[in-house]
Amino acid sequence: MSKKGIFYIAFFFVLVVGFFLVMSYLIPGFSNPVIPAIGTVRPFSFINQDGKKVTNSTLENKVVTIEYFFTTCQGICPRMTKNLRPVYERFKEQPGFLILSHTCDPETDSPERLKQYSDSLGVDTQKWMFVTGRKDSLYHMARHSYKIDDPKNDLTRIEDDFLHTQFVALVNKKGSIVKIYDALKTAEMGEMQEEIAKLLKQ
Repeated sequence: MSKKGIFYIAFFFVLVVGFFLVMSYLIPGFSNPVIPAIGTVRPFSFINQDGKKVTNSTLENKVVTIEYFFTTCQGICPRMTKNLRPVYERFKEQPGFLILSHTCDPETDSPERLKQYSDSLGVDTQKWMFVTGRKDSLYHMARHSYKIDDPKNDLTRIEDDFLHTQFVALVNKKGSIVKIYDALKTAEMGEMQEEIAKLLKQ
């Protein structure tokens, strides 16, 4: 290659790098795009496996994975738990990380039953917490706050309603829901891990 050709290539490279640096300076988030929020964690109050109150304040300054399950589930729940396990193992030592699992069946899943379930998994419940509460409150959060189920699924009679979703929500440190993932797909769980790593650094 001629000296002239090398010069043009070098000039073009410097031009591209310069453009990137200028844009990064002028436009916040240009070099590290921020995912727009799709929702916000609304106020809530539930009870965890230890009988202690858990509120939206518990999530402050934490990157949180939100899921719904129930202890007697023999369908998708075991698969979701299996796919969430690597997420827990990777980030369990991070002080700003939490998985928050809500029961879909509060009539069965008392705090005592959730304690038995969490003990069977052998997880640190400060990092993977299980909560129960009023059925209407749990379902309202899933559909209207976390955005992991269609609000149109709300029934007039809460007694007739049942929520069963494979989707999980990722919440950033500011309490914004940034993305929804399919917990039955290992590839999406891998993508979520990488996003969690980025959010923890922010």
